[in-house]
Amino acid sequence: MKIGYLGAGTWGFALASVLANNGHQVTVWARDANVAQLLEKERTHPKLPGVKIHPAVRFTSDLEQAVAGVEVLVESVTSIGVRPVFQQVQQIGQIDVPVILTSKGIEQGSGLLLPEVVSAVLGVDESPLVGCLSGPSHAEDLVMNLPTSVVGSGFSAHVIKLVQELFATPAFRIYPNSDVRGVCFGGAMKNIIAIACGIAEGLGCGDNTKAALMTRGLHEMRKLCTVTNCRPDTLNGLAGMGDLCVTCMSRHSRNYRFGKLLSEGLSPEGARQKIGMAVEGVYTCVSARQLAHKHQIPVPITEVTYQILYEGLDPREAVKALLQRAIKEEHL
Repeated sequence: MKIGYLGAGTWGFALASVLANNGHQVTVWARDANVAQLLEKERTHPKLPGVKIHPAVRFTSDLEQAVAGVEVLVESVTSIGVRPVFQQVQQIGQIDVPVILTSKGIEQGSGLLLPEVVSAVLGVDESPLVGCLSGPSHAEDLVMNLPTSVVGSGFSAHVIKLVQELFATPAFRIYPNSDVRGVCFGGAMKNIIAIACGIAEGLGCGDNTKAALMTRGLHEMRKLCTVTNCRPDTLNGLAGMGDLCVTCMSRHSRNYRFGKLLSEGLSPEGARQKIGMAVEGVYTCVSARQLAHKHQIPVPITEVTYQILYEGLDPREAVKALLQRAIKEEHL
């Protein structure tokens, strides 16, 4: 198939190569012309040194060229960029092909999950064209062909099946899940908890603390997911607990490393610059907090993470605040 790929970060680079290895023709769009030229010339990503892209993958900064005549659109921009990028695509020509999202986030203000954002651009609540790929996965492992299992979802059975057909390899297993909102909600929320775990690691709190943050973070996610029309049990699977584990523990996790940098005294902007790529939890933390306040749902880990990011709360004081909360019976 002819595929237009929006986004040339490490994840876009890795998935574009998977698609090309599966026999598809892929044109990857990068917003920055210099990035597109570099990738086209060098055939490797500066963040994935030594990994060569498949010869069938082409790179361009011309959005119209990237989407011309494609049979599928795949997205790996940033969560904040999803709406404006698809608005640009829609202006070029009506989107009438399947759209597969791989970014993870919740839109600020609207509280919409990313498949809902693209559906809104298309003028509907739930577009049967829209699907997603999510789960515990880092580009660094995928390009090394290490065993990886994720979830394919969508608003229609046709798109869910298409996600499997396009991306599946012997080492890259795609499990179908019809709860597209639950899949995307888990992928968005785990980034906030990963920042908190990175902060705890940087403060020397140890594995016990991180285990508690992950477990209580999952509980926080399950409470909040009920207002986004998700199935809470979806968060027990790859798109929830699985993604939470890899993002809160892996050296490849940008959100986790970002949290560690905060604990070392860097400002949020300084930490982001040092990471050098998007840190989705910073954006989604605002969205999740907005949802929680709107529906009066307590989300203490999200709240203190927000206060560290946007109100200057000292990370050590944040840990104290969590430890001083009243202990109640554990509800699962």
